[in-house]
Amino acid sequence: MLSLEQLSELIVQNRAAASARVREFSLGGKKLNFNSQPAIMGVVNLSADSWYRESVCLSADSAIQRGKVLAAQGAQIIDVGAESTLAHAARVGDAAQKSKLIPVIKELRAAKILVSVETYSPAVTRASLAAGANVLNLTGTAGSKEIFKLVADHDAAVIICYVAGKNVREVGDFDLSADPIPMLREFFARQIELAQKCGVEKIFLDPGLGFYYRNLQDSAVRVRHQMNVFLNTFRLRKLGFPICHALPHAFEFFGDEVRCAEPFFAVLAALGKTDLFRTHEVPRIKAVMETMKAF
Repeated sequence: MLSLEQLSELIVQNRAAASARVREFSLGGKKLNFNSQPAIMGVVNLSADSWYRESVCLSADSAIQRGKVLAAQGAQIIDVGAESTLAHAARVGDAAQKSKLIPVIKELRAAKILVSVETYSPAVTRASLAAGANVLNLTGTAGSKEIFKLVADHDAAVIICYVAGKNVREVGDFDLSADPIPMLREFFARQIELAQKCGVEKIFLDPGLGFYYRNLQDSAVRVRHQMNVFLNTFRLRKLGFPICHALPHAFEFFGDEVRCAEPFFAVLAALGKTDLFRTHEVPRIKAVMETMKAF
């Protein structure tokens, strides 16, 4: 059972990290003030394999409409993806991804909505940035140098996701043997160095808690790991860049109330000083953040 004593001990052991500040920057002319106000990223899934049914949009029109609704509900950025990260999901080729993504990106940007694209493909990255995407949600490590250069050429931002493999669809096991923060810090430090050498300055760091790992399928193990990373997130802010978290679901615990899971995890993420919340439940997360801010 999580306790106040545990939270107190965590701060005592990492007091310097608790006051770390991160870089703030503008996207599409909109300033994001992470140190004083965390931001929300709403999700639009263009893949029928995505299990969170409320976020699935099977036509460009429905995806554009959902993106506009999420923005009106309080999302500062809309994240769109055309291939599910689930292990059993169908692979989607570059051409098919582009055909789904480009019309949505163009229409949302025409409405002055900030757009992020989730992909690990250089070809999809190139086309998405050319269409006006503001952020690349990078879910792979292969081809990072080429992708970072594309991001820099378009003055875009990148979300560097921790992926234990060359992309999110080809991961190994997650190392659960020790405190995960040093491992995450080492990975992110290498990727930050490469990104900056390629000219990228607008960077988010994402520990990748929503990705499929074979040895994290036991619900108790997975949720314990997720809670631990959420509460320790502030330690990663010492790298100097804002932290993004995708909020998980813990279906085994929440069952029919699974849509309440993301708000629960948002509380833990906020306590850990997360800067960007990626969520399917924008109004609920906005309410959680406003309530915690009022305390």
